[in-house]
Amino acid sequence: MARTAQDVLAPANAREADVGSDATQDSRSLAVIRIAIGAMFVWVFFENYNKGAYTPAGYRGVIEYYLKAGHAPAAWKSVMAFVAGHASVAGPLQAITELGFGVALVTGTASRLAAAAAAGFLFTLWLSELGTAWIWELLVPTIVAAALALTRPGRTWGVDALLSRRWPKLLIW
Repeated sequence: MARTAQDVLAPANAREADVGSDATQDSRSLAVIRIAIGAMFVWVFFENYNKGAYTPAGYRGVIEYYLKAGHAPAAWKSVMAFVAGHASVAGPLQAITELGFGVALVTGTASRLAAAAAAGFLFTLWLSELGTAWIWELLVPTIVAAALALTRPGRTWGVDALLSRRWPKLLIW
């Protein structure tokens, strides 16, 4: 009879162990996704920098292409036209933004906040490129960044793990 009780209880113990390892596996998976999205931002920064896309002329050219060829709503196109007119400020600002998101996500620093801001940023890029690029090209990273913002992706392999010990109640970790 004792043997039967052990057999009955063994799966429950195994399930508890599986739940613990699943949580660890989930955390590691989120960290890998966070690092991949961050690496994408760093890569895009260097790619655009090498193309001269952050210079006033380069930035204005990209925005003007989206204005002519894209299918963004008229209200958004007016925002894009304003930004193109201020390319000397907007270009470097976008460069800093992309590199900042990349570094924050790769290092896992304020990762929830960085992921939420990155999702919003990527959505505006997706909207700007509407009709000029494959629809999923920016939509998938936008969705992934939004999903990361709802989790705690920096608590594994990130600076957030250290910061959350000091300030555990802040939601940005």
